[in-house]
Amino acid sequence: MEINGLMQRILVVDDSRTVGMSVRKVLGSVDYAVSTALSGEEALDLIKKQGLPHLAIVDINMAPKMNGFTFCKKLHAFCDVPVILLTSDDTESTVVEGLMHYAEDYITKPFRSGELKVRVWRVLQRMGDFNYTLDPLITVDERLQINLPERHVIVDEETISLTPTETKILYILLKNAGRTVRTDFLLRRIWPLDEAFEDRLHPHIYRLRKKIELNPKEPLYILADWGVGYTFPPQGE
Repeated sequence: MEINGLMQRILVVDDSRTVGMSVRKVLGSVDYAVSTALSGEEALDLIKKQGLPHLAIVDINMAPKMNGFTFCKKLHAFCDVPVILLTSDDTESTVVEGLMHYAEDYITKPFRSGELKVRVWRVLQRMGDFNYTLDPLITVDERLQINLPERHVIVDEETISLTPTETKILYILLKNAGRTVRTDFLLRRIWPLDEAFEDRLHPHIYRLRKKIELNPKEPLYILADWGVGYTFPPQGE
């Protein structure tokens, strides 16, 4: 399926090659661009090389080092990519933990093709499109480039590191470029388990503007809609 003329990219992370290929076949039949990784480590390397997916489908029990929950933690340290957990573990405590902390949806193996297609479609519909291309290095204009997986920006050819929270804010604003992102939405996506208020967000916005804006007092990228939220300019402006 396409967004702005580009196929939606899905990353499947599962230590079973058979499962990965099965998911690729099912979702490829409805025109998603599907990549597979046999471990969390391989998936993170793939993201650094290819850029972020629109959605990740992740197994929980993967050998030997990084399980699915740990991979999701590392992924969500720098972005807000939605996750569907696809696993054989159907214990209530694991399902609750997965949905509470890591994922938009949870599917147990063996999966049914029609159900997988619908659940993927519903999650992507809820999360919306992405105005900018999801390349490893996102070019905003002649002075600003953003590397979400590596957590840095290049401003006037100078590389500047970002904190995990700053990177996640940029991801959400880029994802919704051209539209105002409400402050309460940002708070929920950045600190989903905390009761966070606007004053917690402001210092991160301030420091991020200092890193990327030519003049933080007259921002060109992170625009405030006072009392509502923030807007990032759409691609090409």
